[in-house]
Amino acid sequence: MTGLPEYRNGGLLVDYGLLTLKLEQAKRGGATQEGQLPAFEGSDPVIVEWRALTVTYLDKIKKEVEKKLGRTLSLAQVLEGGTWTAGREIAAKLRPEDGGPPIVIKSDGTIF
Repeated sequence: MTGLPEYRNGGLLVDYGLLTLKLEQAKRGGATQEGQLPAFEGSDPVIVEWRALTVTYLDKIKKEVEKKLGRTLSLAQVLEGGTWTAGREIAAKLRPEDGGPPIVIKSDGTIF
């Protein structure tokens, strides 16, 4: 099973500082010091890389959680009980107006 590289899982990695957007890319995406979030098309290399790294880190997180708990878990258990839920909660705290992702994906809803 492959982890879902959607914005709650990927957003968690950005919100907690595991992944950071390079300053020049953030500016290119329209980020400002006033809080404007960077925004990119779904096909932009920034989004493609963010999604690929999210899949990679979800596997690493699963291994670390299993090691910490001393038991085997399915990836679905880690996602449902951990990263997806935590991603929603931290997004709601950091962006209470909409609870959205830290990097906006310009999309018609087919990329999540």
